[in-house]
Amino acid sequence: METAVEPERDADGQSPRAEDRAEDRAEDRAASRPAQAAGDGPAATPHRSPPMRRHTGSPLLTVRDVSVWYGARQVLYGVDLDVYAGEVLAFMGPSGCGKTTMLKCLNRMQDAVPGARVAGEVVLDGQNIHAPEVDPPRLRRRFGWVAQAPNPFASSVYENVAYGPRLHGLVEDSAMDAHVRQCLAQAGLWEEVHKRLHEPALALSGGQQQRLCIARALSVMPDVMLMDEPCSAIDPIATERIEALIRRIARDRAVVIVTHNREQARRIADRVAFFVLGRVVECGSVERVFDAPQHPETRAFMAGRFG
Repeated sequence: METAVEPERDADGQSPRAEDRAEDRAEDRAASRPAQAAGDGPAATPHRSPPMRRHTGSPLLTVRDVSVWYGARQVLYGVDLDVYAGEVLAFMGPSGCGKTTMLKCLNRMQDAVPGARVAGEVVLDGQNIHAPEVDPPRLRRRFGWVAQAPNPFASSVYENVAYGPRLHGLVEDSAMDAHVRQCLAQAGLWEEVHKRLHEPALALSGGQQQRLCIARALSVMPDVMLMDEPCSAIDPIATERIEALIRRIARDRAVVIVTHNREQARRIADRVAFFVLGRVVECGSVERVFDAPQHPETRAFMAGRFG
């Protein structure tokens, strides 16, 4: 199947996670405590790489033979992937190898790119997302998106979280205050901003803004979180807090993250898909891909010889 993508204007299962360890619970408590000082405060305790989940159910998302062109230039070649609920899947590889393009294909954000063309299938819960009956804005509601740099709306903290569920009719007005609080708490931000809900979101620190963007993404109750290098523009302390948050939210949904940071992938991912020049050359558990890579390009990247 080949789908010619026309630009759109309206851009905008579940297997249990591995048994919670006492270490994870301690991290959750640490990450949810309010900061002791202005900004992001002390980070959650760094954690080791989690054990690999053993999947017994069907994938939430399947990607089969997906290729992408921008005009005459092909950027992805026959990609096959599975995404499971309750896991963190990391897309890794050198710059320009197609990681972000693949991420955008999962929720049809590529539709907004002039001249983009997609071939192959992306199936969510048994339905091809490019089927004629699929409404792209409704599809995208099942995905949360977190970009590289914090990009809160130029409105209040409260409105950043309330906008999505109000727009999609997901939460009654009478329940919105509780929903906003829940999302901010899930993002580990409530204690820091509960007295600043009606202040401009842009007045928050960079790390707080990124956690607000995560709360905003969670507000539409997505099945999948797509995260494009979410820690690349924030400091190391804020990064630790975001990493602990990613581990927690993955217990209830799938998380697909693009990262160039090898140590970050080892800390937070269950599986790694390694891209080279638009192809997935290796995909497996984080332990296998890091400690026993099969492809020479993967071995070179993991050894730090390029990237």
